[in-house]
Amino acid sequence: MKPTIAAGIIATMAAAYSSFADATIVEFQTSQGSFQVNLFDQKTPNTVDNFLGYVDRGDYRSSYIHRSVSNFIVQGGAYTFDDQSEIIATQSPVVNEPVYSNVAGTIAMAKRSGDKNSATSQWFFNVGDNSANLDLQNGGFTVFGQVIGDGLEIVKKINSMDTCDDVPVTNYTADECRQGATLTSANLMMINDIVIIDSDPNSAIDLSPVENTLIADSETDSSSGAAWWLAPLALLVALRRKSAKALN
Repeated sequence: MKPTIAAGIIATMAAAYSSFADATIVEFQTSQGSFQVNLFDQKTPNTVDNFLGYVDRGDYRSSYIHRSVSNFIVQGGAYTFDDQSEIIATQSPVVNEPVYSNVAGTIAMAKRSGDKNSATSQWFFNVGDNSANLDLQNGGFTVFGQVIGDGLEIVKKINSMDTCDDVPVTNYTADECRQGATLTSANLMMINDIVIIDSDPNSAIDLSPVENTLIADSETDSSSGAAWWLAPLALLVALRRKSAKALN
């Protein structure tokens, strides 16, 4: 076989392999059950590396879901809770990679309003098809993985929980929320841990993620409605006040 032909075959095989290479699977172990997420390492490498940095250090251990909007999103990665709420220390912001669409069952990065390259530790699951909004807003929200198996049912279960100031809660009434009653980890939707369970490069071969075609057709970098995407400090203060009562 001529060297040029052999080189061409190798290049073609490498290109085909790269379409599903480096596809890590992580497991979210939560107080509402465990589910798995297949990450898009090859297509969103910066975002996946950023996320796995937090996972490798155990930063998401004993964290909780701090925002849930019905039929829209479930958001976490901001705070841990052990007697009181604490902010997760963040890495440097990651460059935006709006390759895939914010359809139901995907995980994407939260970021600051008006700054498309500001994502750090916070992520959210798309409960419904949010592509018409989030694929364009603020440079497009980077989707970097997809829930697999029956995981979306657990995400929807979390999304159906009662909320106190958008924080999903259990065994905590609306009156207790209004009165600022004692709040413990037993009342929160806890992320016990996020762990890597499969780093097989072939793990995403059967996935067919939806591409973000809207961002390519628009030069508009809209940040409308994005101000709430990063968890407010006021929420941290409120939870600290509530949890402090349990210590007195």
